[in-house]
Amino acid sequence: MPTVLANVNDLLEKRVLKETGEYASTGGRKAKSIGINKSYCHAMGILITANHIEMVLVNFGDEIIKKDRIRLKFTAELSYCTEVAQKVKTFLEGEVAKDTLLGIGVAIPGIIDQKERIVLKSHALGIENYSLRFLEQALEIPVYFENDANAAMLAEKKQKYPNAIYLSLNHTLGGAFCIDGKLFRGQNQKAGEFGHMILVPGGRKCYCGKSGCADAYCAASVLTQDNRQSLDAFMEKIESGNEKILQTWNEYLDHLAVLISNLRMAYDMDIILGGDVGGVLSDYMISLGEKVMAYNGFEHDVSYLKNCSYKKEASAVGAAKYFFTKHIVEL
Repeated sequence: MPTVLANVNDLLEKRVLKETGEYASTGGRKAKSIGINKSYCHAMGILITANHIEMVLVNFGDEIIKKDRIRLKFTAELSYCTEVAQKVKTFLEGEVAKDTLLGIGVAIPGIIDQKERIVLKSHALGIENYSLRFLEQALEIPVYFENDANAAMLAEKKQKYPNAIYLSLNHTLGGAFCIDGKLFRGQNQKAGEFGHMILVPGGRKCYCGKSGCADAYCAASVLTQDNRQSLDAFMEKIESGNEKILQTWNEYLDHLAVLISNLRMAYDMDIILGGDVGGVLSDYMISLGEKVMAYNGFEHDVSYLKNCSYKKEASAVGAAKYFFTKHIVEL
């Protein structure tokens, strides 16, 4: 008890914790309740896509206190980095004291060499061996770069999912997984590339050049007709009973169920359904679960299927939360 009190007092002095109220009296002096000081520090997260940047400001309680999505077409020109830095400056203006901002996490759809600050390859952005150094310099505060699917996995609570797979069902299909609360990256930083596992041999052409990849059947682009309609519009048509859309949705769930069953058999972990489609699947978990069970005769339920904590902002939030984890270790 003395050690606990000493640690709590130390954290109160550093303003990491704060008094949040009092408990009801049990006869003596009222006990004080103590909790995280959410405004103790902040971090910013950015998701870079081919046509947009998603920006979030997150407090120490993992709450999004501001977010914005801006149309900005990616180019490999240095001017793009300057423009991103200007957008960040505008986004942060008047929001938090500079000394409480720990850094900016940047999520990118691609394979990243974090040590050398290089995007080794990104099909989504059309780049190879692209240096991130100039963007880091333009932002002028500590920067952390992470693959977008890995970042989305980092957005989830490690205490809740120490061992889990994250399926990022965005315009393209990405993935990541944690073992004992740590991201598993693989020998060449390619672990979790579930989108390019062959799901239907000789099937639809994938943007990577192969045929039958899971991406060609389970990415959000399958439902949005490669962004010719919004996902929200697609889901509204399901609700209205549009037969053609219902058929597309059922075929999508069939293919997703096969992928989920394969991943469960391979890794025997919780599977978190994230990304744009993951954000709308909560209302369809029963029908998806029934399809998964039809492919998996070794389990009696699908309680291992989980809905994501964050929806469209997951990658940006996860990239931001890196700085909280780092700061806690340094305390």
